[in-house]
Amino acid sequence: MFQRVAKEILSGLTVAIVALPLAIAFGITATGTSEGALVGLYGAIFAGFFASLFGGTPAQVTGPTGPITVVATGVIAAHGLEGAFLAFIMAGAFQILFGLCRLGSLIRYIPHPVVSGFMGGIALIIILGELDQVQRSFLVAAGTIVLMLVSTRVIKSIPASLIALVIMTVILRLADSVLQDVRVGPVSLNAGIDYIGRIPESIPSITIPEFSGSLILTLLLPALSIALLGSIDSLLTSVVMDNITGNRHHSNKELIGQGLGNAASGLFGGLASAGATVRSVVNVKSGGRTALSAATHSVILLVLVVGLGAVVQYIPLAVLSGILILTAFGMFDWESLRKAHVSPRGDVAVMFATMIVTVLFDLTVAVAVGVALALIVHAVHSRRRKASIVQDDTDTYHIEGPLSFLSVDRVFSTLRNDLPGLSLNLKNVTYIDMSGAKALLTFIDHSRKSGVELGIKDLPPHVESRLIALANEEQREKLDTIVENRLAPEPTT
Repeated sequence: MFQRVAKEILSGLTVAIVALPLAIAFGITATGTSEGALVGLYGAIFAGFFASLFGGTPAQVTGPTGPITVVATGVIAAHGLEGAFLAFIMAGAFQILFGLCRLGSLIRYIPHPVVSGFMGGIALIIILGELDQVQRSFLVAAGTIVLMLVSTRVIKSIPASLIALVIMTVILRLADSVLQDVRVGPVSLNAGIDYIGRIPESIPSITIPEFSGSLILTLLLPALSIALLGSIDSLLTSVVMDNITGNRHHSNKELIGQGLGNAASGLFGGLASAGATVRSVVNVKSGGRTALSAATHSVILLVLVVGLGAVVQYIPLAVLSGILILTAFGMFDWESLRKAHVSPRGDVAVMFATMIVTVLFDLTVAVAVGVALALIVHAVHSRRRKASIVQDDTDTYHIEGPLSFLSVDRVFSTLRNDLPGLSLNLKNVTYIDMSGAKALLTFIDHSRKSGVELGIKDLPPHVESRLIALANEEQREKLDTIVENRLAPEPTT
């Protein structure tokens, strides 16, 4: 028991180190001032703590994220910090309502191409937003990115973002007077370098924002937008966590936890937050398995905040820009982009359309457009709406109909994973999209890790070609060993 608790606490410390520069960077980006450092940290502290205690995804870490920051930036610009904090509280109330109404289950119907396009669009927005700071201090931002890339390869035990943050800040701090006279061509090395500046050091306290009926009405749409985006962002992270751990999150409980977290964050003057994929994955990889590790990360950040102002003031904004840009590059679904030429054309169109709408218009609109396009693509390829699954007396499951984003969650949640072995008969799978193929490949991976002997019978050529196109090398090798027989291609006329 003691070893388990110690491991959870150590994992929480690791995540706090990763979260520190990201929370500061997202906070400053959202507010446009040095005060944002504290706003971002408070978001990670309070939203992270309450969401971990009351959420439905064990070990998921909550804090400021790229998608939330993009929306929060607009709200703060339009209504100021006080109005934004009220909007965050209202967004939390909406999320609690979503959970009570059991709307979290709808996440299972968001297609994989929509998720890929949505995250890619967010990444582009973040990168475009940092270009001004990069132009002002190109060498600093570029140096930060290079240092992070090198650190990732050489040092595994310390987050690359923290290494780059400390080294670049120390170098520029120690050599500030010297660098004024150092030039690379026509560029002075520290020309145009902006720093965070001193942030107030204080123990956070609850502040009730002033509000009126007219202000609440004005903030209804922004709050709803934050709530929808935060819910989607958090539940997508929950799905990622399920894929890693093999567990199954409770989506509606997660929404209630996120809602309580955002309400608390708004009351304490913090940025709206959501389940953070990178930080959650770091938590699991570091050994975190329960809410204790995620809550510990928030407590450690709170301890750091009390005396952080004197140190944080010397961090160059261009260093944070470099960290955000590299983080944004990691948000792209590179695997799907690399395999776009062998993926279903309809799914590829959905992915890029979602990405473009995200950048040009609105994040929530992009998801709605993406899902609508995916439904059209599905209707074109299959007349049946969903696949069905039937088990016979020999532990063989027959999947019939289109294996698509509309049915993968129900199909694979039906399969029993407590059997020593089972077989899937795919003879009557009429169509498989990217979501269906990804889900099947993930099920194969989890079966292997769980020691379940899995076999696939009557594999149609169109299903096999789709799986091979989207699988990695290890998955292809595994697929070749578990296929018991293949169907012959249908004759052409």
